Amino acid sequence: MKNTATTPATLAPGAPPAARRGTVPNGQTGISLSWMMWPAVLFVVAMVIFPLFYAGWISLYDASLGTEPRFVGLGNYINLASDREFKNAFKVTWVLYGIALSMQLVLGTWLGVVLNNVKWARNLVRTVAITPFMLPPVVVGMMAIVLLDPSVGIVNWVIGQVGIPPQLWLAAPDMVILSVAMIDTWQWTPFVGLLVLGGLQSLPATVFEAAEVDGVIGWRRFVYITLPLLGPTLLTAAVLRSVDLLRFFDLVFIATRGGPGNASTTMNMYAYQQGFEFSRFGNASAAMITLSLVVLATVVVFAKLRRALTY
Repeated sequence: MKNTATTPATLAPGAPPAARRGTVPNGQTGISLSWMMWPAVLFVVAMVIFPLFYAGWISLYDASLGTEPRFVGLGNYINLASDREFKNAFKVTWVLYGIALSMQLVLGTWLGVVLNNVKWARNLVRTVAITPFMLPPVVVGMMAIVLLDPSVGIVNWVIGQVGIPPQLWLAAPDMVILSVAMIDTWQWTPFVGLLVLGGLQSLPATVFEAAEVDGVIGWRRFVYITLPLLGPTLLTAAVLRSVDLLRFFDLVFIATRGGPGNASTTMNMYAYQQGFEFSRFGNASAAMITLSLVVLATVVVFAKLRRALTY
């Protein structure tokens, strides 16, 4: 009689030979490799989730340096709603965000189209074009201080050659936000340009061939065909830049320290001042939680718009 005790179990036809033989290659024991994701999980918990929850917990207390924390519930958030400095920081954040994002999307789209049409030394041109956003913000801030200096800065010298009087770029309340937005635009427009370049190279060629047959060429092809097809790409760029622009800090800290007065104090800068200059950790944490919610809401809105425009 045939012995069936060692007959391997019937497997699907596509199963590997080793599995059909009931063995594991190279002497492995078949242990799950899911443990390899635990370092990433622990990193996210330690660097993102725990600080966020800790800041939320501190925001419920009247916590200052040298005093015992006192639970105040939503008192810190109520104080923010009536704090003129915070209201100003909220306004400055959104004004800076609107100006910088608009300039970066417009100029980034233009740069992406230019890079897509470059024929000579294409790789060299693209490498030079992306150099600004590879620089550390500290370097960009120090460069801005030198270039925009009212006395010896080269920017005032250049505009003086065409009859424009010198400007107090970083020292005038009515100029500082525009100046900071232009500096950030200089640094990050190439990043948006690269995203647009990738979007342009992924567009279907058949659409443009059909448009050319129909006589849609030049600026009309760009406005009515290229730009709508680039909608998801531009919204992706808007999401990525929104996260940085709404929590604007490093460039402001280096170039203006929130001044003159509080003319360039963003929400992030306000939280820094509350926490590290005035030791009001409860207020600072409440401001950061509020900023996090603002960033999250903005990203969600852009994400929904992107899904609506995805073809």
